[in-house]
Amino acid sequence: MTDDQLLRYSRHILLDEIGIEGQERILASHALVIGAGGLGSPALMYLVAAGVGQITLVDDDSVDLTNLQRQIAHTSERVGQAKVESAAQAMRAINPDPLLRPMQRRVDAQLLDMLVPAADVVLDCSDNYATRQAINAACVRHGRPLVAGAVLRFDGQITVVDQRVSGTACYACLFSPQAQFEEEACSTLGVFAPLVGVVGAVQAAEALKILIGTGRSLAGFLLMLDGRSMEWTRMQTSRDPACPVCQSAA
Repeated sequence: MTDDQLLRYSRHILLDEIGIEGQERILASHALVIGAGGLGSPALMYLVAAGVGQITLVDDDSVDLTNLQRQIAHTSERVGQAKVESAAQAMRAINPDPLLRPMQRRVDAQLLDMLVPAADVVLDCSDNYATRQAINAACVRHGRPLVAGAVLRFDGQITVVDQRVSGTACYACLFSPQAQFEEEACSTLGVFAPLVGVVGAVQAAEALKILIGTGRSLAGFLLMLDGRSMEWTRMQTSRDPACPVCQSAA
C-alpha cells in the first residue's frame, strides 16, 4: 500500500480483524453490484470508500425525480442521466482509486454468466423478483457468494448465499422460483427512505466481511427488519433438499 492508502484506510487497519492484510484483500478484490438505486446507493458508497479494488455496477435505469427521496447516490442535477454513470460520479468523488465499470444493461442469464465468475462477491440490490432469482441461480452455478437485500414499505430483509458454507440455503430455497404473484413495486406501495440505507449498508458490511474473510456471514440466516418498530428478526435457514437451483448444482 502507498502512504496515502495507509492513511485513507487507517481506521480499518487499526482493527485486529482487518489489519494491513485484510485491507490488502479488499484492495485486490472485485465486487459486482446489480442495481444502483435505493439499496445500491449506500452499498456502492461504502464499498468504494472501503477501497474495493474493482467494482462493476449494472443497472439499466436512468435517474428520475421520484428516486431522489431515497437513492442517495443521485442528485437533482443528474435527473435523466444513467444511474450507473450518476453513481460512478458520486463514487469517484469519495475515492478515485478503485476501478469502476458502469454498465447500463438489464441483467439476464447470459450477462450474469459473463460477469459473475469474474467477481469475488455479488450484491443483489435489484428491485424485482425475477432478477433476484436469476442472480441467485448464476451465483450458485458459478460458486460465488451473494449478498441479497430487499426493502418494501417499512420491511427489509438481507441474506447471504454461499455454497461454501455447508447446508446453507440459497435464495430459491427460501423463495420459490416457481412462485406466481403480482410484482409489488415501491412506485405503487412506497418505501420508507432510510430503510434502504440501513439494508444497503448491511449488504456492504456482509460483502466486506466475505472479502476479508473475517467474522460470520449471514449464510444460513435470513435477517428481517421491521422499520415501524425497528425490531430485527434473525431466522435460521437450511438448504431445501428439493430446491431446483442449489440441489441441481450440487
